[in-house]
Amino acid sequence: MTPALLYIARASLYLALFYAFYLLVMRKTSLFRFNRVVLLAGTLVCHLLPLLRLRTVIVPDLSGIQVGDLQLVGTEAEQAAGGSFPWLLALYLVGAASVVAASIISIARTQRIIRSGSQEPCEGCRLTLLDLDVPSFSWGRKVVMSRQDYEKYPAILRHELQHIHAHHSLDVLLMTLVNTIHWFNPLAWIARAELRLLHEYEADEGLIRQGIDATSYQLLLVRKAVGEQRFSLANGFNHAKLKQRIAMMHKKPTSGWMRLAYVALLPLLAGTMFLCNPARAEIRPATTETLTVAEFPAIAETPVVVETPTAQNPPAGAKTFDFSSIEDKPTFQGGDAQAFAKWVSSQLVYPAEEKEAGHQGRVMVQFAINTDGSVSDVKVMRSTGYEALDNEAVRVISSSPNWKPGMVNGQPVKVTFMFPVIYQVRGDKDDPKPAGQTISIRTASGAMPLIILDGVKYIGELSAIDPSTIEKMEVLKDEETIKKYGDEAKNGVILITSKKQ
Repeated sequence: MTPALLYIARASLYLALFYAFYLLVMRKTSLFRFNRVVLLAGTLVCHLLPLLRLRTVIVPDLSGIQVGDLQLVGTEAEQAAGGSFPWLLALYLVGAASVVAASIISIARTQRIIRSGSQEPCEGCRLTLLDLDVPSFSWGRKVVMSRQDYEKYPAILRHELQHIHAHHSLDVLLMTLVNTIHWFNPLAWIARAELRLLHEYEADEGLIRQGIDATSYQLLLVRKAVGEQRFSLANGFNHAKLKQRIAMMHKKPTSGWMRLAYVALLPLLAGTMFLCNPARAEIRPATTETLTVAEFPAIAETPVVVETPTAQNPPAGAKTFDFSSIEDKPTFQGGDAQAFAKWVSSQLVYPAEEKEAGHQGRVMVQFAINTDGSVSDVKVMRSTGYEALDNEAVRVISSSPNWKPGMVNGQPVKVTFMFPVIYQVRGDKDDPKPAGQTISIRTASGAMPLIILDGVKYIGELSAIDPSTIEKMEVLKDEETIKKYGDEAKNGVILITSKKQ
């Protein structure tokens, strides 16, 4: 599911909860204008709630940390997203386009009727009189009615003017937009019908407050109730359910305290937000020093633009592929990238002058495995700031034995990687530093989350990372995270950002 569809699904869930509450609790109250305002405002709020992300940000205690002599970390970048046709998105767009088309047709029909009659100003509005026997309605600043109704039933004109003065057409346009976005949600369509019924309640109430006789007005409603509803977007005199309108005119006014009923909706929405955005993590102090020479995870792909081969276009030796675009990946001495990381560790020598000066940092080295398995194109992509440390990493990787090359369509191809090397200095054995802290993560299931260090996947013990090198940690666990990082993110993702050197 794309991020846009995920946002719409979450907003639709909030809307369903909000509209269901209105239908169950507030629908039969006589707080017409208040309910109308809350219905519109709640609809807007339900579209803002999915934008609020609940995340846990962790900043570790960096005091008193003793670290190892040398740490080498490699990573494997996340897999590229699949390229299948987005059927779900296509289905959604077809439904939305159908609603838009129906709305355009309705507006066009309304405008055609308005243009067919004679027009004259009326209390700041435009009155259109027709010689035909058509149901009266209002749209924007225009009132449309038959000439016979205009001359015989002045209450009809007063009713339509109530709609115009209350700007009910704007409400209808807003709900039409909501129905376009949430066309698949039946409660969204029910809410639109309820809002239009509120418009009729509000117009009826305003007319009675102006002094019209309620009994004669109700008889007029019954008399004009016969007819076809022609204009779905317009506010019409005959549009609402007659029985409900008359019942509301006789209903005892609802207590103003009933407005507070909407407060009961807040815990429900808050709980829904929590369920959609779970994120938990903790940092626990260690009782003893546990940092040693690091375990070595897999290698990261380099973010280069590549050309994916096809059966009609077999790969050539000159082409370069990233790690995620091929299934038959390069291997090192019969093992995976972990074996290469351990080999680099055995060959790497911490420059004495840099170690004595306490210089440490992280260098990103890019290199390629050629079609014959040899290593080439070794270069520093991100420096530690110390030339000797950078050169040592380049020297060791350049001297790598041959790999078994990656294969595409049965042919060897050139594959490019990004390999991080982290240098860290431990205190002298004769002058040990006090025990510090390590970072541990505990999840409800006991499974380890995915760890992303400076944008690439980290496969090693979290406790092997020196907290003094960390700028911040961020914990994510939601649908968008799983979509971005794949199934490995189902237990959560720890994003670690190192301090700039």
